[in-house]
Amino acid sequence: MSTPSAGFDSLGIDLDSVPEKLIRAVRIGLGLASAVALIIGVALLVWPGRTLMVGGALIGINLLITGLVRTAIGVFGSAYSAGMRVLSIVLGLLVILGGIVLLRNLAAGTAILVLIMTIVVGIGWIIDGVMALVDSDKASSRGWAIALGIISILAGIAVVAAPAWSATFFFTFVAIILIVLGIVGLVRAFRFGSGRSTVIDA
Repeated sequence: MSTPSAGFDSLGIDLDSVPEKLIRAVRIGLGLASAVALIIGVALLVWPGRTLMVGGALIGINLLITGLVRTAIGVFGSAYSAGMRVLSIVLGLLVILGGIVLLRNLAAGTAILVLIMTIVVGIGWIIDGVMALVDSDKASSRGWAIALGIISILAGIAVVAAPAWSATFFFTFVAIILIVLGIVGLVRAFRFGSGRSTVIDA
C-alpha cells in the first residue's frame, strides 16, 4: 500500500527525507513552469496569430544572437584554421541576415516558419510510415505494424498536401495540451509535499 508521500503528488520523491527548503523550491519551480505552459496554451487558443508572432520574434532575436556569436568566433577564434574561420563568419552573417529578414517581415516570416515546421512534421510521418512498412516483418505483430505504417504515411501526405489547415489543427491541439498540462501541474505544485509525515529543516 502506497504512503501519502509516495504517490502522484510526490513526483516520485521520498518527501520524508528531503529538506523543507527543497520542497518549497520544487513547488515554486513546478508552479512557475505550469503557469507558463497554461498562459502559452491559452494565448495560442485565444490569440494564435499574435502568439506565433511573439514566438517568431524570439526566434529572430535568437538568430541574431547566434549569428553574432558565430561571426565573433570566426573573427577572434585564432585556434581554428583560416578556412574554418571564414566558414564560421559566412555562416554567422547568413544567420544574422535570416534574423533581420524575419524581424522585418514578422507576420510573413512567422507564417512561413509555421508552414515549414508543419511540412517537416508531415515528411517525418511519411518517412516513419515507410520505415514501419519496411521493418514490419521484424515486428511482433506484422499486421499492426503495416496498419500503423499506412496510417502514418496517409497522415503525412495529408499534412504536406494541406499544411495551412494542418498547422491550424496542430497548434490548436498543442494549445489544449498545454492548458491541460498547466492545470495539472499547478494542482501538483499546490499539493506537492502536503503528504509529508515529518518536516526536516535544511
